[in-house]
Amino acid sequence: MHSFPIRVYYSDTDCGGIVYHARYLDFAEHARTELLRDIGSNAEQKGSHRALMEEEQLALVVKSVNVDYQRPAHLDDLLAVETEIEEAKHFSIVFRQTVKRDGETLCVLLIKVAAVSTATMRPVPMPPWFAPAVNEL
Repeated sequence: MHSFPIRVYYSDTDCGGIVYHARYLDFAEHARTELLRDIGSNAEQKGSHRALMEEEQLALVVKSVNVDYQRPAHLDDLLAVETEIEEAKHFSIVFRQTVKRDGETLCVLLIKVAAVSTATMRPVPMPPWFAPAVNEL
């Protein structure tokens, strides 16, 4: 499992200091981006969106999102976004991302990400090294 810390800023909240529902999608995206960077720092993988696009001619795109909001986050909270693979297939991966505050679950997101060719924008197989590298973190 990969864990990414994130602080709740004023711009993440409504006027009552509660995190706006769509910001959880941003938190999850930031965590997946940092997961990719961490993969790149382990071994010899291509660990960034730029490297995937330039070296492998593929991009990772969100295909679907399921969000279960359980408790609100507030201004100045320090959160952790925990990311793990729920399911890995040939052309896509489903990430389970859990947003927590002090170990308490606030939100659970299931994000299906597909690989597409940057030239054709058509589905292509996920890089064979990707899922094993995520599982090694």
